[in-house]
Amino acid sequence: MWIPTSTKKYGVAIYNWKGGTKFGLPLEIGDTVQILEECQGWYRGFSTKNRSHKGIFPQSYIHLKPCKVDNEGLFESVVPLEDPIVREVTLVLREWGRIWKGIFVERNHYKFETVGKVMRDLLEWRRQLVMGTLTHDQTTDLKLKIIQKIDWGNRKLGLDLVPRQSANMVEPDSMSVVELYHVHVASAENIQGVSARGTIKRKEQKKTLTHHLYFCMRDFGHHIGEDTEIYFSLYDASKQKYITERFLVKISKDGFSNYVEKLHSNCTIFTDLGSAELNKDIYIVAHIMRIGRMLYSDSSRKTEKIAAQQQIFKRPHGVAVQNLGDSLTSKESDTDEREFNMKVYQAEEKDFHQLHEFIIKQSGKFSSLSGHINYGIMISVKMLHGELRTITEENPLLYNNVCLTSKLGFPDVIMPGDVRNDLYLYLDRGEFERGGKSTGKNIEVSIVVLDSEKRIIKNCLWGASGMEPISEYNSVIIYHHNSPVWGENVRLTLPIDKFAGAHVRLEYRHCSTREKNDKKLFGFSFLRLMDTEGAAVQDGHHDLYIYKCEDPPKLENCGYLSLPAFARDFEGNHEASGQFSRSHKEIVSIKTLLCSTKLTQNVDLLALLRWKSHPERIPESLHRVLNLGDEEFIKFLQDVLDALFALFSTEDGNSTAYSGPVFHVLVSIFNLLDGSKYQYFKPVLEAYIKNHFSAALVYKGLLTSVQHCADWVSSFEKQEPIQKCFKSLEYIFKLIIQSRLLFSRATGGHFEDSFRRDLFSVFVSLNKMLGISDNHIINTQVALLITISSVYEQLTDVLPTIEVTKLATNMLDSLPRDLPSLLIQAKLSCIKNIVTGKLFQDDESRNILLVTTCKHLRFHLMRREELKLCTDILGEILSYLFKQRKASEEPGKVNNCIHHDVDTLCLAILEVLIQTILTSIDKDVKVFGCLVACLIGILQLLDEFHYKRLWEVVMGPHQDRKPLKDFLLRAFLVFRNLVRMEVFPPDWLVIKMLTNNVILKALQEFAQPLAFKFLDSRAGYFDKELWTNYFNLSVDYLTQESLQLEQFSDVKREKIIEKYADMRVLMGFQILSMWSQLGECKLHFIPSMVGPFLEVTLVPEIELRKATLHIFFDMMECEQRARGNFKQVECELIDKLDILISENKGDDEYRRLFNTILLDRVQSEEPVWKESGVAFISSITRLLERLLDYRNVIQGDKNRDKRMSCTFNLLNFYKNEINRKEMYLRYIKKLHDLHLSAENYTEAAFTLKLYADQLAWSNNQISDPNYPGHSECQVKELLYRQIINYFDKGKCWEKGIPLLKELANLYENIFFDYKLLSDILRYQAKFYDNILTQLRPEPEYFRVGFYGLSFPLFVRNKQFVYRGLEYERIGAFTQRLQTEFPSAQFLMKNTPPDDTIMNADAQYIQICNVKPIPEPNPIILASDIPEKISRFYHYNDVRKFQCDRPVHKGIIDKDNEIKTLWIERTILEISNVLPGILRWFEVIDRQTEEIPPVQYACETMRNVENELRQLITIHSMDPKRNLNPFTMRLQGIIDANVQGGLSKYQQAFFTKEFAKLYPEHKVYAETLRELIINATSVIQEGLILHGKLAPQSVQPLHQRLLERFIQLKESLGSFNQQATNSIVNTPLPPVPTEKRLLMENGSNRSSGSSGNYGHLVDHHTAEYDNIYTKPAENERSTLNRENLSLPMPINSIAPPIPQRECRPRSQGFNNPSFAELRTPTRGPVEYNSGSLPSMKSRDAESGDLPLPPKPTHSRERSLTKPPSPRLLRHALSMTPTDNQHLRNSWPESGNTEEAPPLPPRSHTPDKRVHSLPNETPPNIPKRGQKKTTQSMCSVEYLPLEDSGQETNLVTSTNSLSTHVDSHDLRDSGISMTEPAMNNFNTASYEDFDFRTHQAEMNINNSPSPKAENENPPPIPPKSTICSLNSSFDLGGSLERPKRREELDVQSPVEGYSCPGIHNENDTSESTEKNPES
Repeated sequence: MWIPTSTKKYGVAIYNWKGGTKFGLPLEIGDTVQILEECQGWYRGFSTKNRSHKGIFPQSYIHLKPCKVDNEGLFESVVPLEDPIVREVTLVLREWGRIWKGIFVERNHYKFETVGKVMRDLLEWRRQLVMGTLTHDQTTDLKLKIIQKIDWGNRKLGLDLVPRQSANMVEPDSMSVVELYHVHVASAENIQGVSARGTIKRKEQKKTLTHHLYFCMRDFGHHIGEDTEIYFSLYDASKQKYITERFLVKISKDGFSNYVEKLHSNCTIFTDLGSAELNKDIYIVAHIMRIGRMLYSDSSRKTEKIAAQQQIFKRPHGVAVQNLGDSLTSKESDTDEREFNMKVYQAEEKDFHQLHEFIIKQSGKFSSLSGHINYGIMISVKMLHGELRTITEENPLLYNNVCLTSKLGFPDVIMPGDVRNDLYLYLDRGEFERGGKSTGKNIEVSIVVLDSEKRIIKNCLWGASGMEPISEYNSVIIYHHNSPVWGENVRLTLPIDKFAGAHVRLEYRHCSTREKNDKKLFGFSFLRLMDTEGAAVQDGHHDLYIYKCEDPPKLENCGYLSLPAFARDFEGNHEASGQFSRSHKEIVSIKTLLCSTKLTQNVDLLALLRWKSHPERIPESLHRVLNLGDEEFIKFLQDVLDALFALFSTEDGNSTAYSGPVFHVLVSIFNLLDGSKYQYFKPVLEAYIKNHFSAALVYKGLLTSVQHCADWVSSFEKQEPIQKCFKSLEYIFKLIIQSRLLFSRATGGHFEDSFRRDLFSVFVSLNKMLGISDNHIINTQVALLITISSVYEQLTDVLPTIEVTKLATNMLDSLPRDLPSLLIQAKLSCIKNIVTGKLFQDDESRNILLVTTCKHLRFHLMRREELKLCTDILGEILSYLFKQRKASEEPGKVNNCIHHDVDTLCLAILEVLIQTILTSIDKDVKVFGCLVACLIGILQLLDEFHYKRLWEVVMGPHQDRKPLKDFLLRAFLVFRNLVRMEVFPPDWLVIKMLTNNVILKALQEFAQPLAFKFLDSRAGYFDKELWTNYFNLSVDYLTQESLQLEQFSDVKREKIIEKYADMRVLMGFQILSMWSQLGECKLHFIPSMVGPFLEVTLVPEIELRKATLHIFFDMMECEQRARGNFKQVECELIDKLDILISENKGDDEYRRLFNTILLDRVQSEEPVWKESGVAFISSITRLLERLLDYRNVIQGDKNRDKRMSCTFNLLNFYKNEINRKEMYLRYIKKLHDLHLSAENYTEAAFTLKLYADQLAWSNNQISDPNYPGHSECQVKELLYRQIINYFDKGKCWEKGIPLLKELANLYENIFFDYKLLSDILRYQAKFYDNILTQLRPEPEYFRVGFYGLSFPLFVRNKQFVYRGLEYERIGAFTQRLQTEFPSAQFLMKNTPPDDTIMNADAQYIQICNVKPIPEPNPIILASDIPEKISRFYHYNDVRKFQCDRPVHKGIIDKDNEIKTLWIERTILEISNVLPGILRWFEVIDRQTEEIPPVQYACETMRNVENELRQLITIHSMDPKRNLNPFTMRLQGIIDANVQGGLSKYQQAFFTKEFAKLYPEHKVYAETLRELIINATSVIQEGLILHGKLAPQSVQPLHQRLLERFIQLKESLGSFNQQATNSIVNTPLPPVPTEKRLLMENGSNRSSGSSGNYGHLVDHHTAEYDNIYTKPAENERSTLNRENLSLPMPINSIAPPIPQRECRPRSQGFNNPSFAELRTPTRGPVEYNSGSLPSMKSRDAESGDLPLPPKPTHSRERSLTKPPSPRLLRHALSMTPTDNQHLRNSWPESGNTEEAPPLPPRSHTPDKRVHSLPNETPPNIPKRGQKKTTQSMCSVEYLPLEDSGQETNLVTSTNSLSTHVDSHDLRDSGISMTEPAMNNFNTASYEDFDFRTHQAEMNINNSPSPKAENENPPPIPPKSTICSLNSSFDLGGSLERPKRREELDVQSPVEGYSCPGIHNENDTSESTEKNPES
């Protein structure tokens, strides 16, 4: 039993499961499932990938996860209880995975690899998070990294932005829209900070003020041989000064080693570099000192042991310099460590101090140190940003023990806790006397520090960081130089108490080069560190006196301290002369720099602090203190403030003489704290005020001072002091309030009123000052407004909040209305600060503040001033109100204050905000997004009450509709723009959806006044404009891009629906509800709203469609009631459907719903207009079907033909069904353009003619944008010219001539423009010339059937006849269709498809050739019209086509299948004539009849006879023609074993058994007998002609042919004996009436290529009538031009004997014509030499070949027709000019009466009798299965299947050909055998395999011996169908065929239904394959 689960709700598949059980749900590893029920080891539920598919799955395959269930029950949603980041990674990877596969398919390798790498990273990081082994900090960092990668990937893949605060996704319900907007902005900016590979670029939130440089010396590449010290310091080349102290790295004489005594002794951090120091001119300078002998040489190594006991000196060795500009100035995000190699240089020792400058400037004299060329000092540096403490905490292992190298001076930001007490002494240079020696001294300076008690202070000196502190510092020694420059910086760090009385002593010693000598003291200097006042030594240069002293003990008691240290030393006695004498010419220059937070060098400051000891100096001190350096103030902040407040007022609070200056000093100090350098000291000041400040009465003086500044502001020239005062108000008021509180506590609240009075008085003065309009004081007013907001918050400590609020509002209101922009900014900043402060949080205060704020906001919004600040203020207010409301909702009660505040805000701001947005829409306003967010934020807060109140206020007390209408119109316009425009970027889905949701709810409220105020049916009041706007807005909302959920991924769609439902449906129902309220007013919206509502119904959401489609029924009914019809609805629907469907809206489901819903309404409600309604709905449904078809094929070249079909369908629909001329013309143009692009010029012309036919020859103006300002006449003329040009290009001159005539008439009789007339007539003449001279290949026609339900509706299960392109054979045509329908399968058989194929969900195509049947036409029927002229009508203007298919009836005789082989002949009729406006048209009618075998044999024989006659005629007229085709044809016919073929005919049709079984076919047997005899007669005639024409080389072959012909005649002996009873000897019967079977006039030329059915019959001309008739006997009525269209007169006198094909047919002979079967497009181009003369008319030919009379019941072809081109092709070559591409035609007859028996032959002697032997022929020998040559008469059928009744049999019976040069004829060996009915017929069509019969049929009977045994190559696209037609193509031999079971059935090549025969000699012509039936 299945039990619903309670806790087991969510799990993950841990194995793949195929779901191989009933109701099983297939799962893949990783699929998440939601579980509904469980039962005995199974769960039932669904995969979250597809929630609609529920099934069961094993419990063991699922890993359960803890989860949270929302909405338990039917619609529960389950969310796993896991880390939100882990969950997000899971969802993200699922979504990315799908897209990632798509990227792979698109072959975007780079993107595929990049995204793949990020996905793998995310998987790995998710695993780390899930394992839970990371520390808290690591987890935080990892999450940050994950979300950065996710955001990068989302942006890269075009997914939506995920709004975040820190790492967490934001829930849109948790904040107001404005806040959400700012989160989106911040998230978007953060994503921009992520690099292309998804790595994080760290983005500092604010500019870092401090930077540090981590430095490490990696290696030293020089071996000096002695201990070495390298001093590194940072140097600013632009200022030429060092900016840091030095850092020392010591290197032992053994060289640099990685082993160091103290960790990190080669690394340091240069600290506290400010932004000013980070410039391009910063270098790191390394000074290399050698510690050892005075002079060093390699020899000194020998005495190393001794050296240890001797003197050690510090000597200069070299300098290296490296520019760090790029490293220091790189972006903060670039924190990579960089390595450098510093090259070491050396110079003369005297220049050592400036060698670094030489190197930097590349000047001076220096050289590189010897050694490896690039091997100097290897260093690495890395920039660090931020507070050093933070850096070392974050990277404890890296930086904790690294020594710090300080900056020379204070950092840019001084922290309150920083303690530093350093004095830097820079030992610069000295000037010493020579002392009588020629060489200079080697002078070493020793520095010691002594305290007040004259003791040396231990360990207080540092020569550099990185070394231990020392008590005495020894300088470098410059060799033999009396003016040494040492350039060394020494740091003195003393305890603060030691400074007083301490001094520095510099001792000078000469160092001898002799190792044993000690250093010799010769003088000293000193410098006191503090003066008697307590001020430290001043910074800067000091030129110290040098006192002589050679005895060190003399210095011990410091007796020199009474002497002056330097020239301006006031403490020393300059007159005294003690035991030390000064050397007047000698001097030492040093610089000092104090960096101390404890000591001051300022005497004035000390005087101020000690004001009590010198009261008289107070004014001077105060004045001087104002000019003090800021650092000095800050160091002694507390002491200075105490002193100032003591001076500011007396003990009873009265002012003193110093109050003014003191106030100025105070203001200066407060202003200092606003700078960035001391920003961290504000807490220090606040701590002082709170804890140390004790002046309880200063508030009086401070208030007075502020008021004084305000009152006298205008009179001050310099505003700077007052501005400083106002900027410091925050601290001044903190002091005032603290002072008042202290006094209040002390006195119990005395003088409260006086305090308040003073306070209010100050504010009155301030307000008054703000009210002054004076540019001079603008900056002062700005300063006040910016700081005053902080004052209000403090005042709440001493005043009630409401009073403070009033003070604030009064101040804002005191400002004038028109302000300069600076003041507006300051005012709005003040408002913003108030709104974000404490005052706004008090309910009562907020109400007051909101009114004032809204008033000011409204004013500035209207003027569009400072929109950024306005939106910021609005945003803050909305965010606060939103949070308060959300908090108050939780307990379930309404917060009235918030409700009232929202009301205030709405009434004051909403209208003006809408107006502002409206005016900003078109302009590029940066804050537009924020404005919109504010509007949505307000709407989000409103409820029903607010809206009602809003309508009341807008309408005013008089309930005036006008203002409300204006408001609503503006609101609708704004909303409409918001849904149409991209206000937010496309990937901001979260805020877009929230916005749409708010707008939807707002529109529900906005719709209320429409129904109640603007629709009053009783009063007859209705506002159409407002309602139209509402409806248009609703439609735009519903159809906007961001709500079309179908375009989203499943995950995204589900999220939206879960949160907001489908908002389109909700809006749809809202529209419906409003529509239903309109009642009779609906008529106002017809037809204007038809289009918009149509858009709504086209949205692909089924519920919405079902709901809204009813609107159309309402519209129809409404219009019918009002106007008696619904024409407007109909027209508009059609117009808009056409546009909308082409915009990719709508689908097949819509068509179905439209039809069913509206028809149901019409039929169920049965309105009076039911009939017209049903017709209209059906019509629209058909239009939809056509439009959808058209849209589906609108793109892609391969769909061009489909586009044409669909355009044609639409064009017909608009013309025939609904008569919409403009739409009709639009699609005519589209179809014309399609034809033009496909170069279908003829079709383009016919299409354009449709347009021309719509125009008259009138002067009416035409409204066609393509022909502006043209009249109908002008446009029609232009179109005609264009059409004529197209007809010319398409070689369809016959169709252009009527238009030329029409234009000629126009120019001649109407315009009288003879110039144009002559042009037109010349053009017309050119057309006539072209008809006679130009080569025109006839097209082939193909029947194509499209079967299966996968085809589009417009071709599904339909048949079409296609007109092929020039020279396009069936193979090429099939390939073309295959491209157009790539997924279609081609049916190989030509049998009609059954229901399984028709109803299959697939595509099947069946193709075969068909033969056109010409329409009855006087030109076709006339007898004396040149063939060039008449031939056109055989292939053009046709709408009927014929195709044949062989079928067996009865029991098949395996020895002779001809007996039972019938022909199924189908006549197809198409909807339009071809050529037309398409290259294909649908088959609309099919008629089928069957041709008996013997009748078909007659057709076959007639074809052979005709073909030979044509060759004879051609060669008679042009004896010089190439004889090869004629020879070949004769050889193919004669030189074959004919008895085999004839024996089959004899066995089949000339037996008593046949006569008994088929008495009705006896007449055909007689005809066949006659035809065979006639054929021999024609052969004889041909041989005679051939003998005359054959050159000597061909004579042996001719003799062979004569011998074979004699054998042939002998074999026909029995026929000749029976000939006495032939038709020739019987009298003529009466001539029957003009009635014939339809099939009689249809030609038997089986489908243009069917080789199977003997279509060898062809046109023949009167030129070969002389074989049978004499001119004298040919006087008879002829059909000539005079009687073209009249019926033939019946001749009462018996006519002369007609020729074979002219004779009336016997009864049942259904194929009266001579079908010429050839590939239509084969033409004269195939003949290489010679020329076929034009067939001239009777008159031209001087009547030497008179024609016999035309029997009315059997003539259907003009006897003037030339021989079949098929035959011609194999005859001599023709020139292209005489291109006789001729086909016979099939005139129609309307009678089913059978023809009578043939009349007896006339008395005309028959030449054939003489050539046939009269003796009885020998018995025909029985043939075995041996190879024989094919006979012309072989009577076996080739049972090729006609592909669509089109047997494309190639009878390439090229089999009977001689080996001819392929250049002479393209069908090199045209077969004589009409596939000799033999070998093909023994197999059924399905079984027959051409290849197995090829040998039997002797397909290649040419002299080339190898051809007989070769298999044919693969069948090329188009077979020589023609061989059948133009030769006696039935190519079988007379041998017995193979038995049926021996035949090997092989499936033919795809797309063709039957294999074709290929002749070895036919190099130029491929053979055609014949589809199987």
